[in-house]
Amino acid sequence: MTLFLHSTARPVLRTFHRSAAALALAGTALGLIGAPAMAQQQAITMWSHWPDEASKRSFIEERVKQFEAATPQCKVNLQFVQKADLYTSVKTSVRTGQAPDIFWLEPDEIAFAKSGYLEPLDKYIDLANLEDWAKRAWTWNGKVYAMPQEAYSVELYYNRDLMKKIGVTPPASMQMTQAQFTDMVKRSVAAGIMPTATGVGDRPYPGAYFLQEVLLRKLGTDDYEKLLTGRLPFQDPRVIEAMTWVRQLVDAGMFPKSMATMKLGESHYYFHTNPGALMFPIASWYTGRAFVAPEKGGQPKDFALGLMKYPVMDGSKCPECKTLAVGGSYVMYARSKNKECAGKMLSSLATVENGNKWMETVLLQTGVRTDPSRITSIYAPYFKELQERSAGAKYFIGTPLHYMSGKCGDTFAQVLNRAFPGGLVSVNEAAAQMDAACKASS
Repeated sequence: MTLFLHSTARPVLRTFHRSAAALALAGTALGLIGAPAMAQQQAITMWSHWPDEASKRSFIEERVKQFEAATPQCKVNLQFVQKADLYTSVKTSVRTGQAPDIFWLEPDEIAFAKSGYLEPLDKYIDLANLEDWAKRAWTWNGKVYAMPQEAYSVELYYNRDLMKKIGVTPPASMQMTQAQFTDMVKRSVAAGIMPTATGVGDRPYPGAYFLQEVLLRKLGTDDYEKLLTGRLPFQDPRVIEAMTWVRQLVDAGMFPKSMATMKLGESHYYFHTNPGALMFPIASWYTGRAFVAPEKGGQPKDFALGLMKYPVMDGSKCPECKTLAVGGSYVMYARSKNKECAGKMLSSLATVENGNKWMETVLLQTGVRTDPSRITSIYAPYFKELQERSAGAKYFIGTPLHYMSGKCGDTFAQVLNRAFPGGLVSVNEAAAQMDAACKASS
């Protein structure tokens, strides 16, 4: 299994038309440019997230240029769109036949495939070049529906300097006990240092990262999956015990009061620059925003970034468990009129060579098969530490929102991601709301 690595940013397309109609018109107009001169050329439209993550954007732009040079009969009209706007537009345009030929999705949107909006990719790309766990994340009825470009693990970053300042030395295993972690949070608060830089202002999941990793270790992979799929209630005594501990940390001041309004990008700056936080529970795509120049929003060059394992509660079944997930992926619209070129474009991305290139330049894990030994950049020490934190890990594939949908997923985003870490609902109230919503969705 390939495990590692990734990162980056660029100004948001402020003039991007937010409506599906405007996007469709823009794509159509671009598609017509050059058509009279190249009657045999297929012009495909490709929408991608990552407008403000420079390394990912540059990687895709370069791959498109290479594809066009190698495949002159195909032209790619590539547009970068913020995730929320992209999702809003494609959810409308797939129903009207106006969706782009290729667009960006994450596996929690597998409903697009279930609804018949996506083209199976089995006959377009070499599936042997994809990691098995990545294929499973996008499989429906025996078919694979996406090219899994991005993958990530859920990590617990920390500031080594601030850790020293509060007088805490992480254990050699880099995994604290329940009591050690509680003491660390209280020391941080007492020193006037915010324990975490979590922000959920524009995302449905970061506020639940800490709780989900604690629950995974407490329950083990089998019962954790049952919990996420509605076959184990949140009112199970082990779940209540875990939620009670996290609520104690919330009450001790673990999360910032600005958490509800702070956006993901702002939480990065909060962690490494101003005001500075002790820890940052976030996916390994942290590097996408942090490993760029400070003037572009990256962490200071002398920032003492550290990685530790999530703490383990007393009586946990699987201390070595860890989440691994597929992130940004590219799918083909089922009603595309340019499937030949769209398929060739996706096939050009799904190669071991491009998997290695992604790892070397974006510095993030990928669902495409790669060779981690090729990492030789200045960030090699970081990836060595990431590899050490993953040694012996037992992976659970997918985050909660990859398993929850409908009312269950919406309640997760509002209750476990926002209200519970914000101290706005009790343990019993949060568990009862999750059980009611997930039962209704099952």
